[in-house]
Amino acid sequence: MQSAAIRASAAGAAKVTRMNDLPFSAAADRNSGPILEVLERVLPDEGQGLEIASGTGQHIVHFAHAFPGWRWQPSDPAPEQRIAISARIVQSGLSNIMQPLDLDVLQPWPVAPVDAIVVANLLHISPPETLPALFEGAQSTLRPEGIMHVYGPFKRNGAQTSDSNAEFETSLRSRNPAWGIRDLEKVIQAAAKNGLVSVEVNDMPANNFSLVFESS
Repeated sequence: MQSAAIRASAAGAAKVTRMNDLPFSAAADRNSGPILEVLERVLPDEGQGLEIASGTGQHIVHFAHAFPGWRWQPSDPAPEQRIAISARIVQSGLSNIMQPLDLDVLQPWPVAPVDAIVVANLLHISPPETLPALFEGAQSTLRPEGIMHVYGPFKRNGAQTSDSNAEFETSLRSRNPAWGIRDLEKVIQAAAKNGLVSVEVNDMPANNFSLVFESS
């Protein structure tokens, strides 16, 4: 089976271009700020964080700038993405970002315990089995009272939240029948099954949601 995160790491539905000779996602650039606003509210000043499917590396560099007391671990199973992330780390000049790990959500996670996990725009561009695997991996990786932040589009009670999301899902399924916008309630259930309690559900720009969980 092809890696779920390999498909997602290329930003899937998002258009990736090049800027300053590095891959660049306009969507990642737009949502970095809104995601950071949530993280600034729910994370302490110091800790260790893991990003799943880091893609272009834009998010983790943005977060590392804002959280100098944190040590950040990017990850991606795609070699070309890890090369790009490493280059972006060098370009940033930041010392609190580690070199990216080869991590596939559907395989054992080669990472030490962390205080926070962040993941954006993964679940809708990966197969359904990614959902339980994501929270199973988080359960074994998050320290007690650790925070997990999940960002992306979701359905509510099986229904789309906007016409644009319905059109987006049609586009996704035309590219891969296993892709699709997941049910927010099922995400919360999968988290609870693995000891992660839902503490926040936030409406975000462009019909996305920010989901915050805490490990028990």
